Amino acid sequence: MNFMGSLGNDMLQLAERLIPIYRTITSPGLKESLEIIRDQELPGLKISSFKTGKKVFDWEIPRVNTVNFAYIETPNGERICEFSVNNLHLVAHSKAINIEIPLSELQEHLYSIPDQPDAIPYVTSYYGDTWGFCLTHKQRMNLIDGNYRVVIDAESKTGNMFYGELVIPGKSRKEVLISTYLCHPNMANNELSGPVVATYLAKYLLQKNNHYTYRFIIIPETIGSIAYISRNLRNLKKRLKAGFVLTCLGDERSFSMVQSRKGGTLSDRVAEYVITKITDSPRFYSWSERGSDERQFCAPGVDLPVASIMRSKYHTYPEYHTSLDTIGQVVTADGLCGGFEFAKQIMDVIENNVKPIATIKCEPMLGRHNLYPNVSIKNGYEDTKIFTELLTWSDGEIDLIEISKKTGFEVEELYRAARILSDKKLLKTRY
Repeated sequence: MNFMGSLGNDMLQLAERLIPIYRTITSPGLKESLEIIRDQELPGLKISSFKTGKKVFDWEIPRVNTVNFAYIETPNGERICEFSVNNLHLVAHSKAINIEIPLSELQEHLYSIPDQPDAIPYVTSYYGDTWGFCLTHKQRMNLIDGNYRVVIDAESKTGNMFYGELVIPGKSRKEVLISTYLCHPNMANNELSGPVVATYLAKYLLQKNNHYTYRFIIIPETIGSIAYISRNLRNLKKRLKAGFVLTCLGDERSFSMVQSRKGGTLSDRVAEYVITKITDSPRFYSWSERGSDERQFCAPGVDLPVASIMRSKYHTYPEYHTSLDTIGQVVTADGLCGGFEFAKQIMDVIENNVKPIATIKCEPMLGRHNLYPNVSIKNGYEDTKIFTELLTWSDGEIDLIEISKKTGFEVEELYRAARILSDKKLLKTRY
């Protein structure tokens, strides 16, 4: 597959196929979305599930919520906040109801954003027995006094919470985890950019002979990662070399990361290296600014080396968790291409990030190995500097990311030099 040219448009088309589907953490739309990704993009994606009501650590998988229709009818007979027009109008997991109430009582169940009068907010109530509607603040301010008919035709029942998983075997059983979430309705950057970039990242890695094994999971946020950890913690702790949560990767504004709780992991170091390389204005967020599934993967007692990578971080861009987070307005083909390239370079660096070990004592005679000019002339040393710099740090204790910081050479350049020196039997490498 050629990842140049039409890549951005291909990713954008996948997002367009997925965005109309109503998704919550246990809605039928979650499984439907996973099936689209499997059937159209990743045939190896395995769809698994957890039973509703199952205890996972301190949590419980909520019941399946299915919505047929929902709306509010005004005193003059007009229908507003119709679920069929925009599924953000309904507070996620609202219970079924059919009542007539005055405006004063209705206001207690309405949500809007005064500072963004044209935006519909995204509001959830996964674990509460309640109901509600979201609307623009401009629309809310124009509501007239009187009685309103509130109708929510929804069903809550036992069932399953679904997630997708794809494992791409490598030479090593050590794994790199790629986690992203697919449980928010009708939002392009916060919801769909992560799964779309992850899908195409998996397609890229499927074409390569990789050193590491790559494990992709597409889950509901928070409860999905908690449930997945509860089922797989032993193997994750045994095998995980690095991990990344992919989210908010489709805009064109910035590149950013949230470091792992302990910091200094391979995930942190690789993401920091790449983000500094691809942009002059990287944004680094500390653990105190966490907000996605890195919270679960790095929790005490779990302690996995997982960082989050993003373009504009969740909570920091104005369209976040509103109806304004759209394809076109926020997510673009170029934005998705940039998000993919960010993630791709991180995987490339992880694959190249070896620890070199010099095989002879003192400096080798590079000229004898055709790596040094036979005649010493001014500036002649520059062509071989990468070899001498690499060799002087090749004690087997530090990796190419650290050597890159010390020498100024990029990891990719150092890796190519290491391969040449390995062919000359002057160096060996280990991961």
